[in-house]
Amino acid sequence: MELEEKNPESKYGESRKFDPNFKGPIHNRGCTDILCCILFILALLGYFAVGILAWSQGDPRKVIYPTDSRGQFCGQSGTNLEKKPLLFYFNILKCASPLVLLEFQCPTTQLCVESCPDRHLTLVKAKLGTKEDHDYYRRYCKEGVDFAQLSPPELLRDGLCPAMLMPSKAFTRRCLPALGTMKGGVVVVGNETSFDDGQGITVNATDVLQASKKSNLAVEARQVAMRIFEDYTQSWYWILLGLVIAMVVSLIFIVLLRFLAGIMVWVMIVLVILVIGYGIFHCYMEFASLKGEPGADVTIRDLGIQTDFSVYLQIRQTWLAFMIILAIVEVIIILLLIFLRKRLLIAIALIKEASRAIGHVMSSLFYPLLTFALLSVVITYWAITAVFLSTSNEQVYKVFNNSDCPYSRDTCDPATFNSSNVSAVCPDAECLFAFYGGETVYHRYLILFQFYNVFLFFWCANFVTALGQVTLSGAFASYYWAYKKPDDIPAYPIFSSLGRALRYHTGSLAFGSLILSLVQVIRVLLEYLDHKLKGANNKCAKFMLSCMKCCFWCLEKCIKFLNRNAYIMIAIYGKNFCTSAREAFFLLMRNIIRVAVLDKVTDFLLFLGKLLIVGIVGIFSFFFFSGRIRAVEDAAPSLNYYWVPILTVVVGSYLIAHGFFSVYAMCVDTLFLCFLDDLERNDGSAERPYLMSESLLSLMKKSNEEAKPID
Repeated sequence: MELEEKNPESKYGESRKFDPNFKGPIHNRGCTDILCCILFILALLGYFAVGILAWSQGDPRKVIYPTDSRGQFCGQSGTNLEKKPLLFYFNILKCASPLVLLEFQCPTTQLCVESCPDRHLTLVKAKLGTKEDHDYYRRYCKEGVDFAQLSPPELLRDGLCPAMLMPSKAFTRRCLPALGTMKGGVVVVGNETSFDDGQGITVNATDVLQASKKSNLAVEARQVAMRIFEDYTQSWYWILLGLVIAMVVSLIFIVLLRFLAGIMVWVMIVLVILVIGYGIFHCYMEFASLKGEPGADVTIRDLGIQTDFSVYLQIRQTWLAFMIILAIVEVIIILLLIFLRKRLLIAIALIKEASRAIGHVMSSLFYPLLTFALLSVVITYWAITAVFLSTSNEQVYKVFNNSDCPYSRDTCDPATFNSSNVSAVCPDAECLFAFYGGETVYHRYLILFQFYNVFLFFWCANFVTALGQVTLSGAFASYYWAYKKPDDIPAYPIFSSLGRALRYHTGSLAFGSLILSLVQVIRVLLEYLDHKLKGANNKCAKFMLSCMKCCFWCLEKCIKFLNRNAYIMIAIYGKNFCTSAREAFFLLMRNIIRVAVLDKVTDFLLFLGKLLIVGIVGIFSFFFFSGRIRAVEDAAPSLNYYWVPILTVVVGSYLIAHGFFSVYAMCVDTLFLCFLDDLERNDGSAERPYLMSESLLSLMKKSNEEAKPID
């Protein structure tokens, strides 16, 4: 009755022996990897210390409010600048300086004002004008300036007032020139192509355009971000509804899979092919409908980068690209199904067994909510700490000047600058706010704190994921090794498994997640180096960097696979991480053919299930937000980019579906490993019966030759 020939002298270790006392996850176990547990606790304490230090030093207002030349926040409530939310540049033309690219700060005086100038006016004209002109111009001078008594040369020499005002508009809380374009592409500012700068020099509006662009390096990006934020405010409740629908569809699918596993798998395969096929058809119809339309034949390369992404949907090449991508995906799925057709029945039988296990451990379906909550806490703590660390620098002031000065760009103190030697040597120099930095010990090690924050984020996130895998695998292993189901299954398998994991194996989970985190941090560093080398012309360095990125990506995937199976062995036998990883690896290698052709087939089928849920929800959200469903056309919100809520719903639907199907995937992996262990322990006799289901056992007998273990 033996299903396969045992080979105790395999180079991958001896097969497991029959043990009449073994009945699933061992209860009498001890603590494992205690040293790593202590290290993890100390690392967490250090993480909390870094967070407290960052919160005491950081100031997120630096991200929200623009900063004037004295380092004060414009529009901050509770200050004397509360009613002055906008930032005004004395000389916007200086923003064209290369210094902007180095220090992200214009080398000109910046002032918080109530409103932006709405007309062109020079300082000389304002002094010679009416009292109304005096009052209007005084708004854009430094506070406390005696505008009536001082002459224009004195005001300009001391940097108390700008030489001129030009029509401006508020954008991202900054007063930028009100640029426009007349027929023929002529650039104008307030309907003027040129104007006096207040010092007898005529300035072209095109020069103002270049300076305006450099005064805010992220104007276009911020514009897109503001539109996206506006779309979220208009559609957030519809997005939540879409995510709730995705959750309901996922839950219904899981429940149906519990009772109709075989039928649902075949229905899932057919529906995935039909959904992708409909996507190909829709892309073709859009491609055909744009034929002959003006501008539809423009290529994506000619169009370039546009902030209005809906423009790309108005050219034929976009829909052609979508159609080709979907067609390739469709062909790949069909070919995989053809090549794996002989293994589909065994994979379906394994999914049926997983459905029975989940049916007896229904609380496992809700465990992803705990994982999601813990990951949310980790992500929130990391994000808040990162913001406070990045805003914990002090205000740094530097010397800015127009003429040659030996102290140019040196650090200065605005409180003592006028009485210092610098102002005497360089009469036109000013001590202006440059950027946020610092010279203290804290600021010198700030980059290390940022790195520590990133590293602990990966470690904690991987630990939470590992805790979920051990908990679920322990519960499902209790189901598999129960001789009389459901009588021998513990009353609360999830809670029992979670308790064992936290009490005995915190160190092992920390060890496995630490190894994975080290590889992930190295990948982050490689991505950072790649970003820095984008402008370099060293092709050899780029090639080596690409090879390293590829190698570490593969290494991360291998470690995740080994960790997952090691956690299953930890949940069952209660051994340390290294021993469990070794035993899991040897068990898989003794059955490598089954692993290659069976375990991955079930993963592929579960992936199709996630793809189906995402496809269904994504198609309905596309038709709703694009206003193509007439019955609810009026209910659809007016959006700048309707792809924003669609993409959010699609990504959210995938994460929700992944959360539900991850339970199934963990169940399948656990049952598969227990199944391989069962084949080695027992021989199918009355004294040593197999614990797998009869249907799965019969299918495995038929595929015995193809799944023969490696010697």
